[in-house]
Amino acid sequence: MDLFDTPESIRVAILGSTGSIGTQALEVVRAYPERFEVVALAAGSDRASLLAQAAEFGVKMLGIVNGPLDAPDGTTVFEGVDSAERVVQESDAHLVLNAVVGSAGLKATMATILAGKTLALANKESLVAGGELVMSKTFQGQLRPVDSEHSSLWQLLEELPPDRVRRVLLTGSGGPFRGRTTDDLREVTVAKAINHPVWSMGPKISVDSSTLMNKGLEVIEAHYLFGLTYDEIHVVIHPQGMVHGMVEAMDGSVFAHAAPPDMRLPIQLAMAYPDRLGAPSDREGKPGGRIDWNTPQSMTFEPPDLETFRCLTLAFEAGRKGGTYPAVLNAANETAVEAFLGERLDYLGIPHVVEAVLERHEACEPTLEAVLGQDAWARAEASAVINARSLV
Repeated sequence: MDLFDTPESIRVAILGSTGSIGTQALEVVRAYPERFEVVALAAGSDRASLLAQAAEFGVKMLGIVNGPLDAPDGTTVFEGVDSAERVVQESDAHLVLNAVVGSAGLKATMATILAGKTLALANKESLVAGGELVMSKTFQGQLRPVDSEHSSLWQLLEELPPDRVRRVLLTGSGGPFRGRTTDDLREVTVAKAINHPVWSMGPKISVDSSTLMNKGLEVIEAHYLFGLTYDEIHVVIHPQGMVHGMVEAMDGSVFAHAAPPDMRLPIQLAMAYPDRLGAPSDREGKPGGRIDWNTPQSMTFEPPDLETFRCLTLAFEAGRKGGTYPAVLNAANETAVEAFLGERLDYLGIPHVVEAVLERHEACEPTLEAVLGQDAWARAEASAVINARSLV
């Protein structure tokens, strides 16, 4: 359905509504109540925030993974691991924003696509784990990327024919440990790893950014989203976080997308496309929300340190192998990061665990059942590697 063929507001379901992306999406809705109507919300375990959001936006359909949820009378509540998927299937949303963290978002993504609803995708693991499945079922224009890097490439590639593109460049800030050596990283704490220098994100994504695994997952995602080979996708470290993606044409010209590091920009574009809504800083009356071209600006670019930050290399290797390797990469990483955040694994143990699990994996055809099965296998294997490492 073309959301702008009708004068009525766009009905939106937000999955992962209490997280960073979800709460910023609600800020967009709050700023444009005439454009968007929230009809369903789903969260993991933050019951208090979910109920507060439902009360503010008048939402009568909720999902919660870790229930029970004592909701007001007249509210439909789905509980358990399939709650987000049920919200997608049962709501009358035009557009689903999937901001669930981790591979748990894959089933909700598939439910959205199969229901014929427009998908604003912030759950990169859906494509990392099930990219072949997702893209084979997606019709033209149904999927809109929310990650700032993929949103930038989406906008750039819209204007440049595929046969004119030599490669794309995904930018990343380099995280809090840019320039550090492996020895420097031996004593990294959780507090240091989640202290991102540019973006305000949840703990899991912040750790992934610090290891460069987040950039590796984005490489795999870009492969599926834009039909690019892995040789056509490059990573560039850009500490200032103003250029979010670049496309190099066959003649060597490079087209860049620059914007302030504000996630509400790609969120609102995905929700309102093809319209462009006002800048968040303008509607808030806050200074500094736009790039100030009247003052000197410094933008630097450098190659990533693949020797120190091995997760990026592992992601490229898993992506090139294909099949269920990306799903195993993602599951092993999620398990390792969870252990690190719980102080059961040292920081340098994260790439060690991921590599060990990948080495034990035997690929198979990536059906939904196989992807979910290999996801479970990889988590069990990763846990075994973590337990063995803790005994050393």
